[in-house]
Amino acid sequence: MSVVKDVPKQLLINGQWVDAKSGKTFEVPNPATGEAVAAVADGGAEDARSAIRSAHEAFKSWSRTSPIERSRYLEKAFKLMSDRRDELGQLITFENGKPVEEAKKEVAFAVGYFDWFAGEARRIYGELIPSNVATRRLWMIRQPVGVVAAITPWNFPATMITRKIAPALAAGCTVVLKPAEQTPLTALAIAKILQDVGLPPGVLNVVTNLYPEEIGQEFLVNPLVRKVAFTGSTEVGKLLMRGAADQLKRVSLELGGNAPFIVFEDADFDAAVEGAVGIKYLRVAGQSCICANRIYVHESIADRFTQAFVEKVKAIKVGSGFEPDVIVGPLINKDTLDKVSGLVQAAVKQGAKVATGGGPLKEGAFAKGYFYAPTVLLNVTDDMGVSREEIFGPVAPILTFQTEQEVVERANKTNYGLASYLFTKDLGRVFRIAEALEYGLVGVNDAAGYTHETPFGGFKESGLGREGGKEGIDEYTEVKSIVVNLPK
Repeated sequence: MSVVKDVPKQLLINGQWVDAKSGKTFEVPNPATGEAVAAVADGGAEDARSAIRSAHEAFKSWSRTSPIERSRYLEKAFKLMSDRRDELGQLITFENGKPVEEAKKEVAFAVGYFDWFAGEARRIYGELIPSNVATRRLWMIRQPVGVVAAITPWNFPATMITRKIAPALAAGCTVVLKPAEQTPLTALAIAKILQDVGLPPGVLNVVTNLYPEEIGQEFLVNPLVRKVAFTGSTEVGKLLMRGAADQLKRVSLELGGNAPFIVFEDADFDAAVEGAVGIKYLRVAGQSCICANRIYVHESIADRFTQAFVEKVKAIKVGSGFEPDVIVGPLINKDTLDKVSGLVQAAVKQGAKVATGGGPLKEGAFAKGYFYAPTVLLNVTDDMGVSREEIFGPVAPILTFQTEQEVVERANKTNYGLASYLFTKDLGRVFRIAEALEYGLVGVNDAAGYTHETPFGGFKESGLGREGGKEGIDEYTEVKSIVVNLPK
């Protein structure tokens, strides 16, 4: 665990690694074994206030640096983080559990946000606006919003961080980062990279903490925080939005999902099967907001699809993320394991049939971890919990449909609207369905998900705002209109 030893375990405030003022620490467990891999500082509200003050002071100078200078810092971070990809990947596996090769791929994707927003830092354009009066000039500029409080989840502990801090820093904002309590080490390692490339003190601060409510509340009540950027559950997102309303803080929220994966009768069959397996199981054991949560298959190919899908799922190797050829690692903790188990058990009681899997893995090497067998459920209906709720585990419910209109109505019948997928060769159908689905992301014959270049975010209760793309940096700016009357 040398990669763990090399990571700072303290808070980063004003460029200094410091203990929590309380002196407390908390342990970070490996979800594959239950054993602690490290102990990190357990910060509180007082630490958060210090970090916010530091960010506020740093904003005075950082916001005035030239776009090209900010871009250079992100370019250096891109290179150094790329150089440390393998170490970061191992670190993610220790605290998150995902297979190490998957973790390395996450780092490779996460670092791309430094690269993308290094370019966007130089493209924060204003506008010269035609005036209705000859002696008046009008123009618009964008300026950084201020101190950003970023709260990130555990399932993609590198990507969710760079997707927030890269545009914030590029825009000229300063950041106080509160990473998930399950995966603080990755956040601290990324902060160390930015420190190593010379990012000025206070521009990025990190406060780790076991119970996030205390720090979250400080983010909401502290008037120096001008924006809260959060990825996590819809329930917590709503709480943050309510709290932010008192000071009208800016918020961007990437929340829960309930992604439909629709396979039409004319789909490229092999590609549809591969895509469904990939987006369901190959992303942190199904613990992703954009994972396929409901697989709708046209009734004319349902039997064939199910057979091929189940065969591939049975071949998935489950185990510790450091074992060779492992595709599905452990779930993050016991609460998640219990939730997944409960959803499957409830579905079976309501008439669903388990085609493979169907329960926790507890024997031998699985005994001390939070492993759940890759599962496929048949005879599923839309009113079952596995269809209505975000599963967040390696469980795939398969449902059938007959018509376009029917499947679109069923796919849209949810409070969520983050990601969706459809497979078909009919070009007209591509446009009809893609435009009708009420989701921020529609993958057509594609299950890879979003890219750095495209804006990502949700409809309905899946969030507010967009991350990535040129829109991603706009979330961290304020628009200022300037009106000048020329002297006579």
